Amino acid sequence: MDKKSPIAITLSEREESVTVTQWVYQTLRRAVMNGQILPGRALTIRELAKVLDVSPMPIREAIRQLSAENALEIQGNRRVMVPKMTAMKFNELCEARIALEPYAAARAMPYLNAAKIAELKALNSQGDQAMAQGNFEEISSLNQDFHRLLYSANPHQVTQPLIESLWLQLGPFMRLATSSLEEYYVVDRHDEAMQAIEKHDAIALQLAIKADIREGIAFVSTPEALHNFIEQSNTSAR
Repeated sequence: MDKKSPIAITLSEREESVTVTQWVYQTLRRAVMNGQILPGRALTIRELAKVLDVSPMPIREAIRQLSAENALEIQGNRRVMVPKMTAMKFNELCEARIALEPYAAARAMPYLNAAKIAELKALNSQGDQAMAQGNFEEISSLNQDFHRLLYSANPHQVTQPLIESLWLQLGPFMRLATSSLEEYYVVDRHDEAMQAIEKHDAIALQLAIKADIREGIAFVSTPEALHNFIEQSNTSAR
């Protein structure tokens, strides 16, 4: 993608109970989280309004909200971009995921009934199919759906908004890394997670989730690799 190429954002049908502004925010948030808006790609309000087929007003409001969430950054020329990443920030975000997500998974385990487990199995199967087809955008989306469904099974959870904030900031950069997944992701950690769930083994579930996250970032396991990745990511769409 170069800075003049058209942007492709997956659009969902807006439900009657959802306002246009809410739908625009949800659509752009999902696009950032799934890496459809890549680092280095400068966008305009007019361009986004055209892609989403709405007026500029809800776009402005959505950008304001996403800017407050550190997902987008308004430039001096009124263009909008994914904020630049640094190696230190990338490490902090990933370590925060490793701290929060195994905990969230273990807390959710008692609430995983047969119906939830069946949904998780279905998502895991869809993820395997996407991997076999090399559909990297679908892999990213289904991976988030799997983790979201798992953690949100806990009706008392308070960590999901924090976790999604981390996904939101990492999404554009992790999307660039998905193409390297097969090289480092040798063991299917989602399969391990499902086995742990069926055995009601919270510790094994935590270990599977932790390994899933760590192996997802194994491509930047050395300081040099991380530095090169960040440099390339920050200019990927220029």
